[in-house]
Amino acid sequence: MHDDGFDGELLEEELRQAATILDPVPAQLRQLAVEAFALHDLDARIAELTFDSVVDAIPVRGATDVPRMLTFRAGEVTVDVEVSAQGLLGQVLPPQQARIEVLGGPQTATSVVADDMGRFTSDAPPTGPFALRLRTGGETVVTEWLRA
Repeated sequence: MHDDGFDGELLEEELRQAATILDPVPAQLRQLAVEAFALHDLDARIAELTFDSVVDAIPVRGATDVPRMLTFRAGEVTVDVEVSAQGLLGQVLPPQQARIEVLGGPQTATSVVADDMGRFTSDAPPTGPFALRLRTGGETVVTEWLRA
């Protein structure tokens, strides 16, 4: 308590309690946060999104249902991914074999394998938030989370 009789810590606690009652965190959001944390890999390098056709591409007049093109980069590793209603199509550069997991939650990872040229496909299109986890040799790379 300060000399003027104002207790900032007490006010903060009362505001937290009021927010919990009046504006609680939705259960689904809380579950997504827990699942995202559970998938956190401390040794993984984070691949930064460097291109997203939704934001960076020039729209083509008359084109409908075009696939979303994404490019991620982590150091020397680049991952190009096409996301469509049919699934994922992508390539790891430089070309190399890799095991790729399409993450959507702790129980919803789908594994695919990139061939010698780094190419991979998945017939299951991601729904909701997703990320990719690549395991190449001794290295693990995880992309940023995006909404499909």
